[in-house]
Amino acid sequence: MTTSLALVDLDGTLTDSAPGIVASITSAFDALGIARPSAEDLRLVVGPPIQESAVSNGVPPERVEEFVAAYRVAFTGGGMLDNSVYPGIREALTALREAGVRLVVATSKPEVFARQILEHFELDGFFEAICGASLDGTRTTKADVIAHALKTAATGEGLPPMSETVMVGDREHDILGARAHGIDTIAVTWGYAAPGEHDAAAPRAVVSTPAELVTALLG
Repeated sequence: MTTSLALVDLDGTLTDSAPGIVASITSAFDALGIARPSAEDLRLVVGPPIQESAVSNGVPPERVEEFVAAYRVAFTGGGMLDNSVYPGIREALTALREAGVRLVVATSKPEVFARQILEHFELDGFFEAICGASLDGTRTTKADVIAHALKTAATGEGLPPMSETVMVGDREHDILGARAHGIDTIAVTWGYAAPGEHDAAAPRAVVSTPAELVTALLG
């Protein structure tokens, strides 16, 4: 079925942000004097809300706020732009826009940072809205972000049927967050999912290149 509205993740979907995020996370662990996770576990922190990743990697709940603050110091100090656009993404976004698909970013990254990144890489013009988490912690989960994205899209041209709305992302939280709203997901393999993660979360489809993503959304 042709897609009318695509909600698109940022980290691991549009850009390869792992170098800057992992370096910033590492800096936060060091700042708090907490043992760093393994290299494999550090890579898996890319995508989910930072608060969730902190707790799952040994940060005591009472120190999560301190951890997030330390992370953001490193991230805004340089880690944010230690990042790159995946090959083929610009071409895919161009093809989707030309086909009439509405595009909205829906990311667990704080919205203010997502906007700066997309503007820096000159991707912001492809999207009618950029929706992300809030800095104050009132909007953190992927389901929260998707609700925000749907509300924002509705104020524009209005929402199409859910059957014509698709979430595009690389991690299970993209899939599960979309499912909470009755939205199908197309998972991309060039991001940061662990082996078997897509199989367990069961997206509608899995694609291996941006060109395949275009075909899946327009098919």
